[in-house]
Amino acid sequence: MTATDLRYTRTDERLGEFAVRPLDLDEDAALLHAWVTHPKAAYWMMQGLSPDEVTAEYRKIVEHPDHDAFIGLWQGRPAFLLERYDPTRVELVGLYDALPGDVGMHFLCPATEQPVHGFTLAVITTVVGFVLADPAARRVVVEPDVRNTAVHALNAAVGFVPHGPITKPEKEALLSICTRERFLAATTGARP
Repeated sequence: MTATDLRYTRTDERLGEFAVRPLDLDEDAALLHAWVTHPKAAYWMMQGLSPDEVTAEYRKIVEHPDHDAFIGLWQGRPAFLLERYDPTRVELVGLYDALPGDVGMHFLCPATEQPVHGFTLAVITTVVGFVLADPAARRVVVEPDVRNTAVHALNAAVGFVPHGPITKPEKEALLSICTRERFLAATTGARP
């Protein structure tokens, strides 16, 4: 990997450098399988899938014109997964009042034997910052499982506002939206 492979970088004042690069299925398949099938990733709904099945699912994402996947790096090493998608074409089609500039995202911090205080907050800050680094992005839209209270708290910490539950084929989700202004207010103290 070279610096030109990086799509986004940010320095967390406490935890150091975070970066985002495209998912490389040849390089990342084994790591990806371990992450998404771990019991901690239950909300990812991929438990029991074989390495080939996980690779096939992510190949669909990588090849989809409105959905992509990335590996997040911490201090130069793979440390989290993120997906970005057009919610008017993937995941949320017809389920909410979309606006121009809406971008959907998912993120996963894999299980670890040595948790680092503040790591997941630094990751979601990196992920939302990455999505909003595109000037065309105006709002970030997420739809986590309504039971996933840990991610709801993280979402709130970076400026997401719940817009109510929605029913998706695979889950009952809490639709939440974060504007660029709310993200900046939550993460830098800038007034919206």
